[in-house]
Amino acid sequence: MREIQLQLNQTQKLRLQKVLETLESQSSIPNSDSSVTISDSISVNHEDGVLKGHGTTDHNGEVVATLCGIVERVNKLVYVRTLRSRYKPEDGDIVIGRVVEVAQKCWRLDINCSQNAYLMLSAMNMPDGVQRRRTAVDELNMRRIFEEGDVICAEVRRSQHDDIHLQARSQKYGKLNAGQLLTVAPYLVKRQKQHFHHLEKFDVDLILGCNGFVWVGEHVEARDVMVEDPVNLSDPQVLIPNENSVSLEEQDKNYTALETRNYICRAANAVRVLSTLGFTITLESIKEVIDLSISANLDIHDMFGSEFCVLVAEKEAERRSSSKRKR
Repeated sequence: MREIQLQLNQTQKLRLQKVLETLESQSSIPNSDSSVTISDSISVNHEDGVLKGHGTTDHNGEVVATLCGIVERVNKLVYVRTLRSRYKPEDGDIVIGRVVEVAQKCWRLDINCSQNAYLMLSAMNMPDGVQRRRTAVDELNMRRIFEEGDVICAEVRRSQHDDIHLQARSQKYGKLNAGQLLTVAPYLVKRQKQHFHHLEKFDVDLILGCNGFVWVGEHVEARDVMVEDPVNLSDPQVLIPNENSVSLEEQDKNYTALETRNYICRAANAVRVLSTLGFTITLESIKEVIDLSISANLDIHDMFGSEFCVLVAEKEAERRSSSKRKR
């Protein structure tokens, strides 16, 4: 993803510094998990019996941090969660990946992790929508379903050590087209109940991958699982139609309108701005940045300006303070 280099003047630096101080004061709640650096002492109650976890060690009777990050506490376990680390998959995570290899009965995907993930042929819905056993012909037609370079949305089925398996058995999973793939720090995307969003006002789909991959694309209606005339892919003489050999009518139908493309770029730039400022990327924050750029009558490219980034930071601080007062 394109990085934004902010060149702030003296006034903008003072405004941004004031915003950061405000945000820091709002987050400094008593008894909350604190941020630590290497060799910082972590306050614990030794009488309760403390279990030292990842990123901690015992030094002269004190629990000391060996990593930079946030102190997390689970019952008696104390550990440090690093912020700038690679994505660690958990079962049930919604992830976005890019196909790097078509292997035997599976696709190998890059999901921004220390190792690649595997999507088995048996762990996804077939194009004919029929639940059946996979045959040798299905394996021969794998490249007609997904090929190298395709962007796919899936769910983590099992994650054990270096073995990461995905599944795409729902119609909301599968190949992603007509959009932009963005890469942000994984810690900016929190695990939520809903990672699939539709911005109805702009007719844009938004997928927040737990692995730090964010997809912004044209809205696609969910297809029905049942089909009237399912194609028997086990027949050696039947092949899935190639996307390169489509009619002119289908090409016109798949054309993305200029207005929709502009909204896709505006939403993608909103994600870039939030990532540069280090703010958590949520549906509400993205909407606010888009609405702010439209109300300011900014061009898509002007969203990378220093003044707009400072304005976004000020609006975020104002939103957090107002929500805190409501509580």
